[in-house]
Amino acid sequence: MLQTLSGLKRMSIGASDGEIGHVRDAYFDDHEWTLRYLVVSAGSWLTGRRVLISPWAIRDVDWRARRVDVTLTREQVRNSPDMDADKPVSRQYETAYSDYFGYPYYWMGMFAWGPVPFPKDGAIADPAHEAGRREKGDPNLRSANEVERYHIEAVDGSIGHVDDFIFDDATWGLRYFVVDTRNWLPGRHVLISTDWVDRVAWEGRKAYVALTRDEVRNSPEYDAASFAEAEEDALYRHYGRPLEHRRRGVKDNDWTLPI
Repeated sequence: MLQTLSGLKRMSIGASDGEIGHVRDAYFDDHEWTLRYLVVSAGSWLTGRRVLISPWAIRDVDWRARRVDVTLTREQVRNSPDMDADKPVSRQYETAYSDYFGYPYYWMGMFAWGPVPFPKDGAIADPAHEAGRREKGDPNLRSANEVERYHIEAVDGSIGHVDDFIFDDATWGLRYFVVDTRNWLPGRHVLISTDWVDRVAWEGRKAYVALTRDEVRNSPEYDAASFAEAEEDALYRHYGRPLEHRRRGVKDNDWTLPI
C-alpha cells in the first residue's frame, strides 16, 4: 500500500523486549529513491543517541496504533554501530551496520534490496560473495526532513515545494513528492512521481521535472483522504506515462540521477 512519510513521523518503535524510541526522520538513497533507514530518537534509555532502523528489521507497522514493531532486542540496538549525527552516513558505516545485523548489502544485486525486491521477503547475507565489494561507491543518502521544502521546477517555472512524500510500504520506495502549490495555485496539492525527476540541485534545494506548468495545473488534485490506486492510475494517464513504469522493487541499472 501507499503511505505518507509524515504518517511515520513520531511513531513509536518497539523491540521484542521493550520500547526503542520514536521516528524523527528517514534516510533515502537518491539513486533508487528508496527509504533505507528510519532515524529514531532513542529517548532516555540511550540518552542523546539516535539510531538507525532498517526496513529489514521491521516486523509490522500498525498505522492506527502508530507503532512500528521490529525483530530486534534493545540490547542489539544498544550495541549497534554508533551513528555520528553531524556527518553523512558513509558506505563504511552502512557496511559495518549490515555486518552487525547480518543484513545483505542492498547496493548489491538486481533488486532494490540487493538479492530480493522487498525487505519483508528476508535474506541472509553471504559474506563470501560480498566481502570483496564492501566499500564500493557512496551511499548518497538524503534526509527526508532536509528535502522537505525543496522547490519543484517545471520546464517553464516553479510549481511549488515538497510538503510530504508517498512511499510503497512493501518496497519502501519513495513513489511521489507531495507538492504544495500555494504560491502559484493556492489551496492545492499535486503529486509528482520521483520517476519523473530530471535532476536535483541539492545545494540549491531544487528538483527539476520534465513537465510544464499547464500539465501540472490540469493534473488531478491530491487528496490524502481519498487517494487510492484508481487516482494513481488517473495521474499516470493524465501525464501519458505507462503505468508499468512505476517502480516495483527492480533496479533500473541504466538509469542514473543527473546531478
